[in-house]
Amino acid sequence: MKRKIAILGSTGSIGTQTLDVIRQHRDLFEVELLSARSSTGLLIRQALEFDAAHVVICDEMRYQEVADALQPHGTKVWAGVDSLCDLAGMDGVDIVVGAMVGFSGLRPTLAALRAGKVVALANKETLVAAGSVVTRTAREHGGVILPVDSEHSAIFQCLLAAGENPVERVHLTASGGPFRTWERQRIAGATAAQALKHPNWDMGAKVTIDSATMMNKGFEVIEARWLFDLKPEQIHVVIHPESVIHSMVEFVDGAVIAQLGCPDMREPIGFALSFPQRLTVGNKKLDFAALGGLSFEEPDMSRFPCLGLAFEALRRGGNAPCALNAANEVAVAAYLKDLISFYDIAKIGERALSGLNFAADPSLDDIFETNREVAAIADGYIH
Repeated sequence: MKRKIAILGSTGSIGTQTLDVIRQHRDLFEVELLSARSSTGLLIRQALEFDAAHVVICDEMRYQEVADALQPHGTKVWAGVDSLCDLAGMDGVDIVVGAMVGFSGLRPTLAALRAGKVVALANKETLVAAGSVVTRTAREHGGVILPVDSEHSAIFQCLLAAGENPVERVHLTASGGPFRTWERQRIAGATAAQALKHPNWDMGAKVTIDSATMMNKGFEVIEARWLFDLKPEQIHVVIHPESVIHSMVEFVDGAVIAQLGCPDMREPIGFALSFPQRLTVGNKKLDFAALGGLSFEEPDMSRFPCLGLAFEALRRGGNAPCALNAANEVAVAAYLKDLISFYDIAKIGERALSGLNFAADPSLDDIFETNREVAAIADGYIH
């Protein structure tokens, strides 16, 4: 039986690479649903190529363009996030790939989990903003979360190899981004164009900027806490410029299991789609003799304060991670438009945490209110 796949955010980096995996294994997978925020041209081409049964364009103003192109081919076309939430949990979908960027992925992910779906989750903001709500929803409704981020997929794979042995701590690796060797004064003047030049990974603009500030790694720390039920002190970040070791798990006896591979997101995507089997995905294989060596260093929190802010938000708990995420989304959008400087991103996040209306055990309504309130305040700092 083919596994029927719904891709939430099919036109972004993770979405397009997911479709590449499916393209290579049409005997195993069938596309049931595709969605995009506003990239109508690519969405239409994807739907035609993969004969998608359903398509959602979240920007309702673009509905007619998509409908005119696809309805003659038998594709059902829908508009708006409410429609996406309804369809994410529909019968006939086996795996929902959460590839939307930012807080917008939360509602559709929760809808899929309430329907007891397997969610291959690449949208880290879902767990950052509402980790307790999301994991509780999965438990109560029989939903399953499989990690797609390369680091969390690596931890997951290491844990599979470890059996029932308890974890001492995990080591999340980070490339260090484009500014790893830059001095703080030089980083302060970095432009968005410079920040978008990631040395190892091909990602969307928002995630690439987050990688440059190391907020992305901080969010992965928070995500790891919820995915693997870890305490903050059990999560360690180490800079690994080669991006060959994707993460490591350390045990009480000092033994460490690591997962290695070339930096290619199709590997963790393919593993999530085909779990527990592995697929060929057209990625480059490691040549250990050609590697020469692997290097590691501690992250410098003074040059990359966003990483420290994420740890602070995790330790505070409650709605603090949600607030940091909301402030960061606004700040990164402003930075990409050259409205603020590089270190203003961290300053806006810090102000959001210091002025937070704290909720220790936030409900879903609290999460949405925190996101709305902090985003508005952060926007006020900029404008």
